Amino acid sequence: MQNLRKKVSSCKRFWKLQKSGLSVEAAKENLVPVPFDSAICFSGQGQFHPLRYINALLSEFIKLGGVLLPDTMINENSFENQVYTLATIKGPIRAKKLIYATHIPPGLGLMNFRNAPYRSYVLGVRLKNQNYPEGLAYDMQEPYHYFRTQEIDGQPYLIVGGQDHKTGHGDPEQAFKSLEDYVRQYYELESVDYRWSSQYYVPVDGLPYIGQFPGADKGTYMATGFNGNGMMFGTLSAKIICDLILEKENPYAHLFDPSRSKPVAGFKEFVKENADVAWHFFADRLSPVQLKSLADLKSGEGKLVDFDGKKLAVYKDELGKVTALNPRCTHAGCIVQFNAAEISWDCPCHGGRFDISGKVITGPPTIDLETLIVSYDLPS
Repeated sequence: MQNLRKKVSSCKRFWKLQKSGLSVEAAKENLVPVPFDSAICFSGQGQFHPLRYINALLSEFIKLGGVLLPDTMINENSFENQVYTLATIKGPIRAKKLIYATHIPPGLGLMNFRNAPYRSYVLGVRLKNQNYPEGLAYDMQEPYHYFRTQEIDGQPYLIVGGQDHKTGHGDPEQAFKSLEDYVRQYYELESVDYRWSSQYYVPVDGLPYIGQFPGADKGTYMATGFNGNGMMFGTLSAKIICDLILEKENPYAHLFDPSRSKPVAGFKEFVKENADVAWHFFADRLSPVQLKSLADLKSGEGKLVDFDGKKLAVYKDELGKVTALNPRCTHAGCIVQFNAAEISWDCPCHGGRFDISGKVITGPPTIDLETLIVSYDLPS
């Protein structure tokens, strides 16, 4: 009965894809050596190298007179006489339009409650039998996995990703292990040469928010909630926002409007994600983690501890040096969690991430965690 339900669901999904006008057909063979009940194939697709793509766009931008200012933090912005002024350490920047193309807008706002932060994990591996797939393939497991081949200096690599979980919730080390176990189950793995993770934001109804920034001045725009599809939605965002600025009609502007009054779909998912955030707002304040002593820490370990009546985010490096931080995220006040795989403190509410010294790695927070002094010497 369960297999029958899967097949019916798959048929419905296939029919909807065809009805939408996509070039899709049932596939008798799979691109990867993973068993399947049914498979579909999208033709006419392309595989892009993201860095080559963005660098080519940057080159054209500069040719047209654009200026790139790397490593320039925007401390604040103001709007007066129809002109925005951005304060930076390199001096003020002035413009007539302001676009937040920042993964998610900084600060605490509506978009934090309409987008859930997720981590995704990737391995770059070499295979013994050179059985590298052609094209890009996804499975429909939960959590899902995806495969593609990338060649570097003549050496092909199997790129395998997946094992996603909400930021600050899952176990990153276990995610990497599960991903490697999954690869070994179906491939003759020779070595794992690369591994990394990324962060993305899942919008409540599956569609990103692109257009006029809700509640802001008319010349303020935003693009967020790309759900791991940054190249496609980033390109679409540029087209939509460009048309809005030039006051041209765009057929997709209404669909992705950040001010859409209600989610297009997935309201249950919205409730689930935000109930989780609400839980952390209260549980983080009422249920501190209890440990006997800071000395329980092992080298290379980070923990939340209750120490002298205060909750601390404590990390002990390989030399025995201890860093103690205020664990309350500077964005909305939730308690950060330690990410052992990437040695960072991650916020489970809105996805802010900090290094072990408290410096912001990933927004929406813009202020570092407070460093606290612990007058204890801990053995390594």
